Amino acid sequence: MYEGVNASEGIGIGSVVLAVEPDLSFEPHAVEDAAAEKARYQAALDVFCKKTEAQAERMKVTVGENEAEIMSGHIMLAQDPGLMDGINAAIDGGTCAEQALVETSTMFENMFLSMDDEMFRLRAADIADIRTGILAELLGRDVVDLSALPAGSIIVVHDLTPSMTATIDKENVVGIVTEVGGRTSHSAIIARALEIPAVLSVANACGALHNGMTAIVDGINGHVLADPDEVTLADYQERAAAFAAEKHALEAFLGKPTVTADGDKKVLACNIGNPEDAKGAVDHDAEAIGLFRSEFLFMDAKELPSEDEQFEAYRKAAVTLKGAPVIIRTLDVGGDKEIPYLKLQKEDNPFMGYRAVRYCLDNSDEYKVQLRALLRASAFGDIKIMIPLVTCVEEVRQVKALVEECKEELRTEGYKFNEDIEVGIMMETAAAANIADLLAEEAAFFSIGTNDLTGYTMASDRGNDKVSYLYSWYYPAVLRAIKNIITKGVDAGIMVGMCGEAAADPLLTPLLISWGMEEFSVSAPSILRTRKTISQWSKADADALEAEVMQLKTAEEVKAALLKAAR
Repeated sequence: MYEGVNASEGIGIGSVVLAVEPDLSFEPHAVEDAAAEKARYQAALDVFCKKTEAQAERMKVTVGENEAEIMSGHIMLAQDPGLMDGINAAIDGGTCAEQALVETSTMFENMFLSMDDEMFRLRAADIADIRTGILAELLGRDVVDLSALPAGSIIVVHDLTPSMTATIDKENVVGIVTEVGGRTSHSAIIARALEIPAVLSVANACGALHNGMTAIVDGINGHVLADPDEVTLADYQERAAAFAAEKHALEAFLGKPTVTADGDKKVLACNIGNPEDAKGAVDHDAEAIGLFRSEFLFMDAKELPSEDEQFEAYRKAAVTLKGAPVIIRTLDVGGDKEIPYLKLQKEDNPFMGYRAVRYCLDNSDEYKVQLRALLRASAFGDIKIMIPLVTCVEEVRQVKALVEECKEELRTEGYKFNEDIEVGIMMETAAAANIADLLAEEAAFFSIGTNDLTGYTMASDRGNDKVSYLYSWYYPAVLRAIKNIITKGVDAGIMVGMCGEAAADPLLTPLLISWGMEEFSVSAPSILRTRKTISQWSKADADALEAEVMQLKTAEEVKAALLKAAR
Protein backbone atom coordinates (compact mmCIF):
# COMPACT_ATOMS: atom_id res chain seq x y z
CA MET A 1 0.00 0.00 0.00
CA TYR A 2 1.23 3.49 -0.90
CA GLU A 3 0.12 6.58 1.01
CA GLY A 4 -0.54 10.08 -0.24
CA VAL A 5 -2.93 13.03 0.01
CA ASN A 6 -6.62 12.30 -0.47
CA ALA A 7 -7.33 15.07 -2.96
CA SER A 8 -10.63 13.84 -4.42
CA GLU A 9 -12.94 11.41 -2.64
CA GLY A 10 -14.11 8.08 -4.00
CA ILE A 11 -12.71 4.65 -4.82
CA GLY A 12 -11.44 3.83 -8.30
CA ILE A 13 -10.49 0.35 -9.48
CA GLY A 14 -8.85 -0.04 -12.88
CA SER A 15 -5.69 -0.38 -14.96
CA VAL A 16 -2.65 1.87 -14.65
CA VAL A 17 -1.77 4.20 -17.51
CA LEU A 18 1.58 5.95 -17.06
CA ALA A 19 1.43 9.44 -18.53
CA VAL A 20 4.84 10.12 -20.05
CA GLU A 21 5.74 13.78 -19.87
CA PRO A 22 7.35 15.29 -22.99
CA ASP A 23 11.08 15.75 -23.44
CA LEU A 24 11.50 19.52 -23.50
CA SER A 25 15.28 19.61 -23.35
CA PHE A 26 17.11 22.03 -25.64
CA GLU A 27 20.55 23.49 -26.26
CA PRO A 28 20.73 27.13 -25.13
CA HIS A 29 22.21 29.34 -27.83
CA ALA A 30 22.94 32.99 -28.41
CA VAL A 31 20.80 35.02 -30.81
CA GLU A 32 21.81 38.02 -32.86
CA ASP A 33 18.42 39.14 -34.17
CA ALA A 34 16.51 39.95 -30.98
CA ALA A 35 13.47 41.27 -32.87
CA ALA A 36 13.08 38.02 -34.80
CA GLU A 37 13.52 35.95 -31.63
CA LYS A 38 10.90 37.98 -29.79
CA ALA A 39 8.55 37.50 -32.74
CA ARG A 40 9.19 33.74 -32.54
CA TYR A 41 8.35 33.76 -28.85
CA GLN A 42 5.19 35.82 -29.45
CA ALA A 43 4.05 33.36 -32.11
CA ALA A 44 4.50 30.44 -29.70
CA LEU A 45 2.68 32.38 -26.98
CA ASP A 46 -0.23 33.13 -29.33
CA VAL A 47 -0.63 29.44 -30.21
CA PHE A 48 -0.43 28.46 -26.53
CA CYS A 49 -3.10 31.00 -25.60
CA LYS A 50 -5.36 29.88 -28.44
CA LYS A 51 -5.09 26.22 -27.37
CA THR A 52 -5.62 27.13 -23.72
CA GLU A 53 -8.69 29.18 -24.61
CA ALA A 54 -10.07 26.14 -26.44
CA GLN A 55 -9.41 24.01 -23.35
CA ALA A 56 -11.26 26.54 -21.20
CA GLU A 57 -14.27 26.49 -23.53
CA ARG A 58 -14.30 22.68 -23.46
CA MET A 59 -14.09 22.67 -19.67
CA LYS A 60 -17.10 24.98 -19.39
CA VAL A 61 -19.12 22.16 -20.93
CA THR A 62 -17.43 19.09 -19.44
CA VAL A 63 -16.53 20.35 -15.96
CA GLY A 64 -17.99 23.77 -15.17
CA GLU A 65 -17.45 27.49 -15.55
CA ASN A 66 -15.60 27.84 -12.25
CA GLU A 67 -12.99 25.24 -13.20
CA ALA A 68 -12.69 26.72 -16.70
CA GLU A 69 -11.59 29.95 -15.05
CA ILE A 70 -8.38 28.16 -14.02
CA MET A 71 -7.40 27.81 -17.68
CA SER A 72 -8.47 31.37 -18.43
CA GLY A 73 -6.17 32.40 -15.59
CA HIS A 74 -3.32 30.61 -17.37
CA ILE A 75 -3.76 32.94 -20.33
CA MET A 76 -3.66 36.03 -18.10
CA LEU A 77 -0.58 34.75 -16.31
CA ALA A 78 1.21 33.91 -19.56
CA GLN A 79 0.61 37.47 -20.78
CA ASP A 80 1.59 39.08 -17.47
CA PRO A 81 3.61 42.25 -18.20
CA GLY A 82 6.25 41.38 -15.60
CA LEU A 83 6.83 37.96 -17.13
CA MET A 84 6.85 39.37 -20.67
CA ASP A 85 9.24 42.18 -19.74
CA GLY A 86 11.68 39.71 -18.20
CA ILE A 87 11.60 37.43 -21.24
CA ASN A 88 12.01 40.29 -23.69
CA ALA A 89 14.89 41.74 -21.68
CA ALA A 90 16.67 38.38 -21.70
CA ILE A 91 16.22 38.07 -25.46
CA ASP A 92 17.52 41.62 -25.94
CA GLY A 93 20.60 40.45 -24.06
CA GLY A 94 21.22 37.72 -26.63
CA THR A 95 19.45 34.80 -24.93
CA CYS A 96 17.33 32.44 -27.04
CA ALA A 97 13.56 32.43 -26.45
CA GLU A 98 13.57 29.00 -24.81
CA GLN A 99 16.21 29.94 -22.25
CA ALA A 100 14.64 33.36 -21.66
CA LEU A 101 11.32 31.66 -20.88
CA VAL A 102 12.89 29.10 -18.54
CA GLU A 103 15.02 31.61 -16.63
CA THR A 104 12.31 34.24 -16.22
CA SER A 105 9.49 31.85 -15.38
CA THR A 106 11.68 29.98 -12.89
CA MET A 107 12.39 33.25 -11.11
CA PHE A 108 8.64 33.92 -10.81
CA GLU A 109 8.01 30.31 -9.79
CA ASN A 110 10.58 30.51 -6.99
CA MET A 111 9.10 33.80 -5.80
CA PHE A 112 5.68 32.17 -5.37
CA LEU A 113 7.18 29.04 -3.78
CA SER A 114 8.88 31.20 -1.14
CA MET A 115 5.55 32.53 0.09
CA ASP A 116 3.99 31.04 3.20
CA ASP A 117 0.41 31.39 1.99
CA GLU A 118 -0.76 28.16 0.37
CA MET A 119 -3.04 29.85 -2.15
CA PHE A 120 -0.18 31.97 -3.46
CA ARG A 121 2.05 28.91 -3.79
CA LEU A 122 -0.52 27.56 -6.26
CA ARG A 123 0.74 30.18 -8.69
CA ALA A 124 4.11 28.40 -8.81
CA ALA A 125 2.47 25.28 -10.25
CA ASP A 126 0.55 27.43 -12.74
CA ILE A 127 3.79 29.10 -13.86
CA ALA A 128 5.41 25.69 -14.40
CA ASP A 129 2.39 24.49 -16.40
CA ILE A 130 2.49 27.59 -18.59
CA ARG A 131 6.24 27.17 -19.14
CA THR A 132 5.71 23.59 -20.32
CA GLY A 133 3.01 24.62 -22.78
CA ILE A 134 4.90 27.53 -24.33
CA LEU A 135 8.18 25.61 -24.42
CA ALA A 136 6.48 22.76 -26.26
CA GLU A 137 5.27 25.25 -28.89
CA LEU A 138 8.75 26.76 -29.26
CA LEU A 139 10.30 23.30 -29.70
CA GLY A 140 7.51 21.89 -31.85
CA ARG A 141 6.77 19.04 -29.46
CA ASP A 142 3.53 17.54 -28.19
CA VAL A 143 2.29 17.87 -24.62
CA VAL A 144 0.50 15.15 -22.65
CA ASP A 145 -2.98 14.42 -24.04
CA LEU A 146 -5.27 12.32 -21.84
CA SER A 147 -8.39 12.60 -23.99
CA ALA A 148 -8.30 9.14 -25.60
CA LEU A 149 -7.53 6.73 -22.77
CA PRO A 150 -9.25 3.32 -22.59
CA ALA A 151 -12.16 2.80 -20.21
CA GLY A 152 -11.19 2.03 -16.62
CA SER A 153 -7.90 3.95 -16.74
CA ILE A 154 -6.00 5.07 -13.65
CA ILE A 155 -3.70 7.93 -14.62
CA VAL A 156 -0.28 7.81 -12.93
CA VAL A 157 1.97 10.81 -13.53
CA HIS A 158 4.66 12.78 -11.70
CA ASP A 159 2.59 15.97 -11.68
CA LEU A 160 -0.88 16.29 -13.15
CA THR A 161 -1.03 19.88 -14.35
CA PRO A 162 -4.26 21.78 -15.01
CA SER A 163 -3.48 21.60 -18.74
CA MET A 164 -3.33 17.80 -18.56
CA THR A 165 -6.43 17.59 -16.39
CA ALA A 166 -8.34 19.70 -18.89
CA THR A 167 -7.95 16.97 -21.53
CA ILE A 168 -9.35 14.13 -19.38
CA ASP A 169 -12.45 12.27 -20.52
CA LYS A 170 -14.09 11.50 -17.18
CA GLU A 171 -16.06 8.61 -18.67
CA ASN A 172 -12.84 6.63 -19.14
CA VAL A 173 -10.78 7.64 -16.09
CA VAL A 174 -11.52 6.02 -12.71
CA GLY A 175 -8.56 7.30 -10.71
CA ILE A 176 -5.61 9.70 -10.57
CA VAL A 177 -2.26 9.20 -8.81
CA THR A 178 0.60 11.73 -8.75
CA GLU A 179 3.96 12.07 -7.03
CA VAL A 180 3.45 15.73 -6.09
CA GLY A 181 0.59 18.11 -5.32
CA GLY A 182 -1.98 18.67 -2.59
CA ARG A 183 -5.69 19.16 -1.88
CA THR A 184 -5.67 22.85 -2.77
CA SER A 185 -3.87 22.50 -6.11
CA HIS A 186 -5.79 23.44 -9.22
CA SER A 187 -5.52 19.87 -10.50
CA ALA A 188 -7.13 18.60 -7.29
CA ILE A 189 -9.92 21.14 -7.68
CA ILE A 190 -10.59 19.95 -11.23
CA ALA A 191 -10.41 16.27 -10.17
CA ARG A 192 -13.05 16.92 -7.52
CA ALA A 193 -15.24 18.71 -10.04
CA LEU A 194 -14.90 15.71 -12.37
CA GLU A 195 -15.64 13.43 -9.39
CA ILE A 196 -12.59 11.27 -10.14
CA PRO A 197 -10.91 9.69 -7.07
CA ALA A 198 -7.41 11.14 -6.69
CA VAL A 199 -4.45 10.53 -4.39
CA LEU A 200 -1.56 12.97 -4.76
CA SER A 201 1.99 13.14 -3.37
CA VAL A 202 2.56 9.37 -3.57
CA ALA A 203 6.32 8.85 -3.38
CA ASN A 204 7.82 7.03 -6.40
CA ALA A 205 4.36 6.31 -7.86
CA CYS A 206 5.72 6.31 -11.41
CA GLY A 207 8.36 3.75 -10.46
CA ALA A 208 6.15 1.50 -8.35
CA LEU A 209 3.12 1.37 -10.66
CA HIS A 210 3.41 -0.08 -14.17
CA ASN A 211 1.34 0.17 -17.33
CA GLY A 212 -1.55 -2.29 -17.34
CA MET A 213 -1.24 -3.14 -13.64
CA THR A 214 -4.51 -3.40 -11.71
CA ALA A 215 -4.65 -0.78 -8.97
CA ILE A 216 -7.03 0.73 -6.45
CA VAL A 217 -7.19 4.46 -5.78
CA ASP A 218 -8.71 5.11 -2.35
CA GLY A 219 -9.40 8.84 -2.47
CA ILE A 220 -11.18 8.68 0.87
CA ASN A 221 -8.18 7.61 2.95
CA GLY A 222 -5.33 8.62 0.61
CA HIS A 223 -4.19 5.08 -0.21
CA VAL A 224 -3.10 3.42 -3.46
CA LEU A 225 -2.98 -0.37 -3.70
CA ALA A 226 -1.01 -2.04 -6.50
CA ASP A 227 -1.91 -5.46 -7.92
CA PRO A 228 -4.40 -6.32 -5.12
CA ASP A 229 -5.33 -9.93 -4.34
CA GLU A 230 -8.89 -11.19 -4.80
CA VAL A 231 -9.87 -10.64 -1.17
CA THR A 232 -8.64 -7.03 -1.18
CA LEU A 233 -10.26 -6.39 -4.55
CA ALA A 234 -13.62 -7.69 -3.31
CA ASP A 235 -13.31 -5.59 -0.15
CA TYR A 236 -12.74 -2.40 -2.12
CA GLN A 237 -15.53 -3.19 -4.55
CA GLU A 238 -17.85 -3.27 -1.53
CA ARG A 239 -16.35 0.00 -0.27
CA ALA A 240 -16.89 1.61 -3.67
CA ALA A 241 -20.53 0.50 -3.65
CA ALA A 242 -20.97 1.86 -0.11
CA PHE A 243 -19.43 5.20 -1.13
CA ALA A 244 -21.80 5.43 -4.10
CA ALA A 245 -24.74 4.65 -1.81
CA GLU A 246 -23.67 7.34 0.67
CA LYS A 247 -23.31 9.86 -2.13
CA HIS A 248 -26.80 9.00 -3.31
CA ALA A 249 -28.10 9.38 0.25
CA LEU A 250 -26.55 12.85 0.50
CA GLU A 251 -28.51 13.93 -2.57
CA ALA A 252 -31.62 13.61 -0.40
CA PHE A 253 -30.41 16.72 1.43
CA LEU A 254 -30.45 18.86 -1.72
CA GLY A 255 -32.89 21.72 -1.34
CA LYS A 256 -33.61 20.85 2.28
CA PRO A 257 -33.27 23.33 5.16
CA THR A 258 -30.26 23.00 7.43
CA VAL A 259 -31.70 22.03 10.81
CA THR A 260 -30.60 20.05 13.85
CA ALA A 261 -32.41 16.88 14.91
CA ASP A 262 -34.65 18.98 17.17
CA GLY A 263 -35.44 21.57 14.50
CA ASP A 264 -32.99 24.39 15.30
CA LYS A 265 -32.26 26.26 12.05
CA LYS A 266 -28.66 26.77 10.98
CA VAL A 267 -27.14 28.53 7.96
CA LEU A 268 -24.97 26.47 5.61
CA ALA A 269 -22.72 28.83 3.67
CA CYS A 270 -19.84 28.44 1.24
CA ASN A 271 -16.29 29.83 1.02
CA ILE A 272 -15.30 31.37 -2.33
CA GLY A 273 -12.31 33.15 -3.85
CA ASN A 274 -13.86 35.06 -6.75
CA PRO A 275 -17.30 36.11 -8.02
CA GLU A 276 -17.41 33.22 -10.49
CA ASP A 277 -17.27 30.77 -7.56
CA ALA A 278 -20.58 32.14 -6.32
CA LYS A 279 -22.48 30.22 -9.01
CA GLY A 280 -20.78 26.99 -7.98
CA ALA A 281 -21.78 27.68 -4.38
CA VAL A 282 -25.41 28.11 -5.37
CA ASP A 283 -25.27 25.00 -7.56
CA HIS A 284 -24.03 23.03 -4.52
CA ASP A 285 -27.00 24.31 -2.48
CA ALA A 286 -25.25 26.92 -0.35
CA GLU A 287 -27.60 29.20 1.57
CA ALA A 288 -25.11 32.07 1.78
CA ILE A 289 -21.50 33.04 1.19
CA GLY A 290 -19.71 32.89 4.52
CA LEU A 291 -16.32 33.99 3.18
CA PHE A 292 -15.42 35.78 -0.05
CA ARG A 293 -11.62 36.09 -0.04
CA SER A 294 -11.27 39.45 -1.77
CA GLU A 295 -7.45 39.31 -1.96
CA PHE A 296 -7.66 37.16 -5.08
CA LEU A 297 -9.04 40.14 -6.99
CA PHE A 298 -5.80 41.92 -6.10
CA MET A 299 -3.58 38.91 -6.73
CA ASP A 300 -4.97 38.39 -10.24
CA ALA A 301 -4.61 42.07 -11.20
CA LYS A 302 -1.59 43.81 -12.73
CA GLU A 303 -2.20 46.91 -10.62
CA LEU A 304 -4.44 47.94 -7.75
CA PRO A 305 -8.01 47.14 -8.88
CA SER A 306 -10.07 50.27 -9.36
CA GLU A 307 -13.21 51.00 -7.38
CA ASP A 308 -15.37 50.12 -10.38
CA GLU A 309 -13.54 46.82 -10.97
CA GLN A 310 -13.98 45.83 -7.34
CA PHE A 311 -17.58 47.01 -7.30
CA GLU A 312 -18.42 44.84 -10.30
CA ALA A 313 -16.88 41.73 -8.70
CA TYR A 314 -18.76 42.23 -5.43
CA ARG A 315 -21.99 43.14 -7.24
CA LYS A 316 -21.78 39.98 -9.34
CA ALA A 317 -21.50 37.79 -6.24
CA ALA A 318 -24.38 39.60 -4.55
CA VAL A 319 -26.66 39.25 -7.57
CA THR A 320 -25.80 35.56 -7.94
CA LEU A 321 -26.88 34.92 -4.33
CA LYS A 322 -30.25 36.64 -4.99
CA GLY A 323 -30.52 38.39 -1.64
CA ALA A 324 -28.80 35.75 0.50
CA PRO A 325 -25.97 37.03 2.71
CA VAL A 326 -22.50 37.49 1.19
CA ILE A 327 -19.72 38.07 3.73
CA ILE A 328 -16.73 39.68 2.02
CA ARG A 329 -13.41 39.73 3.85
CA THR A 330 -11.50 42.90 3.16
CA LEU A 331 -7.97 42.69 1.79
CA ASP A 332 -6.01 40.07 3.73
CA VAL A 333 -2.55 40.61 2.31
CA GLY A 334 0.89 41.57 3.47
CA GLY A 335 3.98 39.95 4.90
CA ASP A 336 4.09 36.59 3.14
CA LYS A 337 1.65 37.55 0.37
CA GLU A 338 3.82 39.38 -2.12
CA ILE A 339 1.63 41.26 -4.55
CA PRO A 340 4.35 43.01 -6.57
CA TYR A 341 2.59 46.33 -7.17
CA LEU A 342 1.96 46.81 -3.43
CA LYS A 343 5.76 46.84 -2.88
CA LEU A 344 5.62 45.24 0.55
CA GLN A 345 8.87 44.60 2.36
CA LYS A 346 9.97 41.04 3.11
CA GLU A 347 9.53 40.22 6.80
CA ASP A 348 11.28 37.65 8.99
CA ASN A 349 8.02 36.70 10.71
CA PRO A 350 5.23 37.65 8.29
CA PHE A 351 2.36 36.00 10.16
CA MET A 352 3.05 38.30 13.11
CA GLY A 353 3.74 41.30 10.94
CA TYR A 354 2.43 43.95 8.59
CA ARG A 355 -0.63 42.35 7.04
CA ALA A 356 -4.41 42.33 6.73
CA VAL A 357 -6.17 45.09 8.70
CA ARG A 358 -2.80 46.46 9.86
CA TYR A 359 -1.75 47.12 6.27
CA CYS A 360 -5.18 48.43 5.31
CA LEU A 361 -5.43 50.95 8.13
CA ASP A 362 -1.92 52.17 7.35
CA ASN A 363 -2.96 52.63 3.70
CA SER A 364 -6.40 54.05 4.30
CA ASP A 365 -6.75 55.67 0.86
CA GLU A 366 -6.37 52.26 -0.80
CA TYR A 367 -8.63 50.68 1.80
CA LYS A 368 -11.37 53.24 1.23
CA VAL A 369 -11.44 52.28 -2.45
CA GLN A 370 -12.41 48.77 -1.39
CA LEU A 371 -14.86 49.95 1.25
CA ARG A 372 -16.58 52.27 -1.24
CA ALA A 373 -16.86 49.41 -3.74
CA LEU A 374 -18.37 47.16 -1.07
CA LEU A 375 -20.87 49.82 -0.04
CA ARG A 376 -21.93 50.45 -3.64
CA ALA A 377 -22.37 46.72 -4.23
CA SER A 378 -24.54 46.46 -1.12
CA ALA A 379 -27.32 48.12 -3.11
CA PHE A 380 -27.59 44.87 -5.10
CA GLY A 381 -27.69 42.31 -2.29
CA ASP A 382 -27.03 41.50 1.34
CA ILE A 383 -23.31 42.23 1.46
CA LYS A 384 -21.54 42.21 4.83
CA ILE A 385 -18.01 43.50 5.51
CA MET A 386 -15.58 41.32 7.48
CA ILE A 387 -12.31 42.58 8.99
CA PRO A 388 -9.39 40.10 9.07
CA LEU A 389 -6.70 39.61 11.74
CA VAL A 390 -8.31 41.77 14.41
CA THR A 391 -6.44 41.85 17.73
CA CYS A 392 -7.94 44.87 19.50
CA VAL A 393 -11.05 47.02 19.75
CA GLU A 394 -9.25 50.03 18.28
CA GLU A 395 -8.86 48.33 14.88
CA VAL A 396 -12.58 47.66 14.61
CA ARG A 397 -13.47 51.21 15.54
CA GLN A 398 -11.03 52.63 12.99
CA VAL A 399 -12.49 50.49 10.20
CA LYS A 400 -16.04 51.45 11.15
CA ALA A 401 -15.01 55.11 11.11
CA LEU A 402 -13.63 54.69 7.58
CA VAL A 403 -16.89 53.02 6.54
CA GLU A 404 -18.81 56.04 7.82
CA GLU A 405 -16.47 58.37 5.88
CA CYS A 406 -17.14 56.37 2.72
CA LYS A 407 -20.89 56.47 3.33
CA GLU A 408 -20.81 60.25 3.58
CA GLU A 409 -18.81 60.53 0.35
CA LEU A 410 -21.18 58.21 -1.50
CA ARG A 411 -24.24 60.09 -0.29
CA THR A 412 -22.73 63.31 -1.59
CA GLU A 413 -21.98 61.65 -4.93
CA GLY A 414 -25.51 60.24 -5.21
CA TYR A 415 -24.72 56.53 -4.93
CA LYS A 416 -27.18 54.09 -3.39
CA PHE A 417 -26.01 51.64 -0.74
CA ASN A 418 -27.23 49.78 2.33
CA GLU A 419 -27.14 52.35 5.14
CA ASP A 420 -27.25 49.51 7.69
CA ILE A 421 -24.50 47.37 6.17
CA GLU A 422 -23.05 45.03 8.78
CA VAL A 423 -19.38 45.15 9.74
CA GLY A 424 -18.09 42.01 11.44
CA ILE A 425 -14.86 40.37 12.50
CA MET A 426 -12.94 37.33 11.38
CA MET A 427 -12.00 35.84 14.74
CA GLU A 428 -8.64 34.23 14.06
CA THR A 429 -6.18 35.44 16.68
CA ALA A 430 -5.68 34.42 20.30
CA ALA A 431 -6.06 38.08 21.24
CA ALA A 432 -9.49 38.29 19.61
CA ALA A 433 -10.61 35.08 21.30
CA ASN A 434 -9.58 36.45 24.70
CA ILE A 435 -11.54 39.69 24.30
CA ALA A 436 -14.50 38.23 22.42
CA ASP A 437 -16.89 39.89 24.87
CA LEU A 438 -15.42 43.33 24.14
CA LEU A 439 -15.33 42.78 20.38
CA ALA A 440 -18.94 41.55 20.40
CA GLU A 441 -19.97 45.05 21.54
CA GLU A 442 -18.35 46.51 18.39
CA ALA A 443 -19.16 43.91 15.72
CA ALA A 444 -22.35 42.93 13.92
CA PHE A 445 -21.14 39.33 13.61
CA PHE A 446 -18.23 36.97 14.22
CA SER A 447 -16.83 34.40 11.80
CA ILE A 448 -14.19 32.09 13.23
CA GLY A 449 -11.14 31.44 11.06
CA THR A 450 -9.99 28.18 12.62
CA ASN A 451 -6.98 27.76 10.35
CA ASP A 452 -5.10 30.77 11.72
CA LEU A 453 -6.75 30.59 15.15
CA THR A 454 -5.33 27.09 15.61
CA GLY A 455 -1.87 28.18 14.45
CA TYR A 456 -1.76 31.29 16.62
CA THR A 457 -3.21 29.58 19.69
CA MET A 458 -0.83 26.60 19.52
CA ALA A 459 2.13 28.66 18.21
CA SER A 460 2.40 26.05 15.45
CA ASP A 461 3.14 26.31 11.74
CA ARG A 462 1.36 23.43 10.01
CA GLY A 463 3.86 23.69 7.18
CA ASN A 464 6.72 22.86 9.56
CA ASP A 465 6.96 19.08 9.92
CA LYS A 466 8.71 19.37 13.29
CA VAL A 467 5.79 21.16 14.95
CA SER A 468 2.82 20.35 12.71
CA TYR A 469 1.61 17.77 15.25
CA LEU A 470 0.53 20.74 17.38
CA TYR A 471 -1.66 22.08 14.59
CA SER A 472 -5.00 20.57 15.64
CA TRP A 473 -8.27 22.08 16.80
CA TYR A 474 -8.77 19.08 19.10
CA TYR A 475 -6.36 20.59 21.63
CA PRO A 476 -8.28 21.92 24.66
CA ALA A 477 -6.66 25.35 24.22
CA VAL A 478 -8.19 25.73 20.76
CA LEU A 479 -11.57 24.32 21.78
CA ARG A 480 -11.74 26.74 24.71
CA ALA A 481 -10.89 29.64 22.39
CA ILE A 482 -13.64 28.61 19.96
CA LYS A 483 -16.15 28.15 22.78
CA ASN A 484 -15.37 31.58 24.22
CA ILE A 485 -15.83 33.26 20.85
CA ILE A 486 -19.17 31.56 20.18
CA THR A 487 -20.68 31.93 23.64
CA LYS A 488 -19.63 35.57 24.02
CA GLY A 489 -21.07 36.34 20.59
CA VAL A 490 -24.32 34.53 21.36
CA ASP A 491 -24.58 36.32 24.72
CA ALA A 492 -24.24 39.65 22.89
CA GLY A 493 -26.97 38.68 20.42
CA ILE A 494 -24.81 38.71 17.28
CA MET A 495 -24.53 36.04 14.59
CA VAL A 496 -21.55 33.71 15.04
CA GLY A 497 -20.27 31.53 12.21
CA MET A 498 -17.15 29.63 11.23
CA CYS A 499 -15.36 29.77 7.88
CA GLY A 500 -12.24 27.75 8.64
CA GLU A 501 -11.68 24.10 7.75
CA ALA A 502 -13.04 22.98 11.12
CA ALA A 503 -16.55 24.04 10.05
CA ALA A 504 -16.66 20.95 7.81
CA ASP A 505 -15.24 18.58 10.43
CA PRO A 506 -18.12 16.23 11.38
CA LEU A 507 -16.43 15.39 14.68
CA LEU A 508 -16.56 19.03 15.77
CA THR A 509 -20.16 19.67 14.66
CA PRO A 510 -21.88 18.62 17.93
CA LEU A 511 -19.66 20.94 19.97
CA LEU A 512 -20.46 23.87 17.67
CA ILE A 513 -24.18 23.08 17.98
CA SER A 514 -23.89 22.89 21.77
CA TRP A 515 -22.23 26.31 21.95
CA GLY A 516 -24.89 27.88 19.72
CA MET A 517 -23.02 28.56 16.49
CA GLU A 518 -25.37 29.70 13.73
CA GLU A 519 -23.46 29.59 10.43
CA PHE A 520 -21.24 26.84 9.01
CA SER A 521 -19.25 28.06 5.99
CA VAL A 522 -17.52 25.24 4.10
CA SER A 523 -16.18 24.36 0.66
CA ALA A 524 -18.83 23.58 -1.96
CA PRO A 525 -18.24 19.78 -1.98
CA SER A 526 -18.70 19.66 1.82
CA ILE A 527 -22.12 21.32 1.91
CA LEU A 528 -24.44 18.30 1.78
CA ARG A 529 -22.31 16.18 4.12
CA THR A 530 -22.24 19.02 6.66
CA ARG A 531 -26.02 19.43 6.37
CA LYS A 532 -26.47 15.72 7.04
CA THR A 533 -24.18 15.82 10.10
CA ILE A 534 -26.04 18.80 11.55
CA SER A 535 -29.34 16.96 11.08
CA GLN A 536 -28.11 14.06 13.23
CA TRP A 537 -27.57 16.05 16.44
CA SER A 538 -30.08 17.54 18.86
CA LYS A 539 -29.05 20.29 21.27
CA ALA A 540 -29.53 17.94 24.23
CA ASP A 541 -27.28 15.23 22.77
CA ALA A 542 -24.69 17.80 21.74
CA ASP A 543 -24.69 19.33 25.23
CA ALA A 544 -24.14 15.92 26.82
CA LEU A 545 -21.15 15.21 24.59
CA GLU A 546 -19.76 18.71 25.14
CA ALA A 547 -19.86 18.28 28.91
CA GLU A 548 -17.81 15.10 28.57
CA VAL A 549 -15.30 16.37 26.01
CA MET A 550 -14.50 19.67 27.71
CA GLN A 551 -13.30 17.78 30.79
CA LEU A 552 -10.61 15.99 28.77
CA LYS A 553 -7.00 17.13 28.87
CA THR A 554 -5.32 16.07 25.62
CA ALA A 555 -6.05 16.31 21.91
CA GLU A 556 -5.81 12.53 21.65
CA GLU A 557 -8.46 12.04 24.33
CA VAL A 558 -10.71 14.65 22.73
CA LYS A 559 -10.53 13.13 19.26
CA ALA A 560 -11.10 9.61 20.62
CA ALA A 561 -14.24 10.74 22.45
CA LEU A 562 -15.57 12.57 19.39
CA LEU A 563 -14.86 9.56 17.16
CA LYS A 564 -16.70 7.27 19.56
CA ALA A 565 -19.75 9.56 19.47
CA ALA A 566 -19.66 10.17 15.70
CA ARG A 567 -22.86 9.52 13.72
